[in-house]
Amino acid sequence: MAKETGASCKRCRREGEKLFLKGERCYSQKCAIERRPTPPGQHGAARQRRPSQFGEQLREKQKARKLYGVSERQFRNVFDTASKMDGITGEVFLRLLELRLDNVVFRMGLAPSRTAARQLVSHGHVLVNGKKLDVPSARLREGDEVALKPGTEKKAGFADVEKRMPQEAPAWLALNVKDRSAKVMTHPSLDDIGHSLNMRLIVEFYSR
Repeated sequence: MAKETGASCKRCRREGEKLFLKGERCYSQKCAIERRPTPPGQHGAARQRRPSQFGEQLREKQKARKLYGVSERQFRNVFDTASKMDGITGEVFLRLLELRLDNVVFRMGLAPSRTAARQLVSHGHVLVNGKKLDVPSARLREGDEVALKPGTEKKAGFADVEKRMPQEAPAWLALNVKDRSAKVMTHPSLDDIGHSLNMRLIVEFYSR
């Protein structure tokens, strides 16, 4: 995918909330949102004009795209797929994003950020149903089991992976901290993502 350039913290400041792009730093007092909760740039602290309807739709789309760390082309492709499936387009769209392998690895706590999770998958450290899968955008299904490849925990940076894994995973994941694995139990919903995404605005943006 096309690589995002520029400081990650500026992307969070632009959207006005934490997108958790820099792992553990986002949970500390060093987080840019904690230190300077204003848009980046010379006039970031100045009073902002009310955005147009298109502006609101664009910002919401950009926030979601940056949150999941995907390119515009990938994001649009996921939307096109969601729009052809049964159900409410916004909810289906979100579900497809949440079920990406890199996102599931992040939700499991195996990586501190989605960027790190993507790298973990690309380097072949993740197993799906017992087999190596190195495609970050791979879409998981109910019943799929994701696990850290045996021996990976011995590598630098993974010694404390069990401590990093949450005691309670999202409701749609059954987490096994001891085995460093998780099983997709059901479809994720908007309430499971932990961010205030307005999917209606995103659907309206692509439906213009």
